[in-house]
Amino acid sequence: MYFTTEPEGAPALPFYATVLGLLCVLILVVNGASLFHNLSALNGANAVQGQTAKVGDKLQNLNVLVMDAESSMRGYFLSGADLWLGPMRTASADIEPQFRELEQLLADSPSQLKNLAQLRTLVFRKLDMLDQAVAVYRQGGLEDIAKIAATTDTKADMDEIRLLLVIMQQEQTELLASRRAEFNADYQEAVMIGIGINVVAILVIVLFYSLIRRSYFIRLAAQRALQHANDNLESMVNVRTEQLSVLSRHLIRLSEEEKSRLARELHDELGAKLTAIGIDINCAANELRVEHAHIAQRLDRARMTLVTTVELKRRIVEDLRPSLLDNLGLAAALQSYCEEFATVTGVECEALIDGDVNVAGPMHAIAVFRIVQESLNNIAKYAGARTVIVHLAREAEGLALEVSDDGVGIDVDAVSKPKSHGLLGMRERALLLGGTLQVRRGVNNCGTCVEAFIPLAGQGQGAEAPQPVPEVEFSVQQHPSASDHIQSSQPCSTRLHTPQGLDGQLR
Repeated sequence: MYFTTEPEGAPALPFYATVLGLLCVLILVVNGASLFHNLSALNGANAVQGQTAKVGDKLQNLNVLVMDAESSMRGYFLSGADLWLGPMRTASADIEPQFRELEQLLADSPSQLKNLAQLRTLVFRKLDMLDQAVAVYRQGGLEDIAKIAATTDTKADMDEIRLLLVIMQQEQTELLASRRAEFNADYQEAVMIGIGINVVAILVIVLFYSLIRRSYFIRLAAQRALQHANDNLESMVNVRTEQLSVLSRHLIRLSEEEKSRLARELHDELGAKLTAIGIDINCAANELRVEHAHIAQRLDRARMTLVTTVELKRRIVEDLRPSLLDNLGLAAALQSYCEEFATVTGVECEALIDGDVNVAGPMHAIAVFRIVQESLNNIAKYAGARTVIVHLAREAEGLALEVSDDGVGIDVDAVSKPKSHGLLGMRERALLLGGTLQVRRGVNNCGTCVEAFIPLAGQGQGAEAPQPVPEVEFSVQQHPSASDHIQSSQPCSTRLHTPQGLDGQLR
């Protein structure tokens, strides 16, 4: 049960909340427009800065190419090797792309384009002069070159080129400075607009807060009272649920202990008495067989009834607590029970055991066995399955059990129904030992799968289970006829033995 103060019907916002909401939206729109304008100005300034950097790089490359061409010519003059003329020969091809890229970068500046055209003329004129100098050197040698150098000022051409490069770089820097000044002005304007928007937003927030605070304190007292009531109800339900769960686990523990005690007493007390009765009947029948044959026959019938009673006692003991679980371990008990289930119900049942599962303590072993027993009983009653697989594996921290079938499957709601005593009992058995149990649909939504995990870390702390008790049976031998000789030294015999199967293994 949970109480609430929410009103019924369609909720509606107060008028003042709607007005404040619209005002907040308007403030956000104005702020967004201002931010967009600032971003555009910033992008423009960044573009101009990037353009300036590129123009500077291109101009520097031009200067380097021209100087390399002139240096290669001088190296040729000194050495006379054509290898030195490589940079001069490729200068024209390398310089032309630089001019084309500069035209694209300076397309929006007419003055820079004019300077660029003048620079192109000077550079190519310088290259022509270098070619002419090489031709003169090849015809007249180094003396003609010295005469030309004495009469012509070749250094003035390079100085003019360098001066024009400096002028273009300076103009580009001035353009960048002007754009930065425009951006700073826009930025200051945006800061003032942002401050105004923030002031208005703060006022709206203060107003909105005062209205919300007033409505909040109106509902606070009622909500606290309802929350207190809900907390009390939830804590009460949790306590009662935990108490019932603990009681259920305690009853399961007591039930198993009582079954173990009854099985032990039936096996010890009743088994001993039935064994004594069988001994007495065997002795009496042997003594009366010659002189009172009809009495001996009645004793034989009584002995056969006694054998049936012993078998009945054994079945009862096995139902209370399987002897195989204590004598041969969990693996053998599950194998035997699955074989018996398949024989009785006609459903193919396969038990897969992985690892040493017999390390489980008595309480853990009986819990796993009971979960398998209840699962198979549910399959026989409701599933309509043809195949069942019981898989028990020893893992690092405990035992992992999976019981799956190919039947009609279980309803999702059936697990949580309060009358699902079998499923609740399996879950409580797992929780009793700190484990978990989950019931779900099988693979491809076919059949049912019961998964359980039983940790073995604290198995030594569980309730102490009864110690294994060896089976005590008395053997009923075929009695000889009247003509046969009866040994007087041993008229009757009993022996303690553990039954063996056809394969010679213990059962």
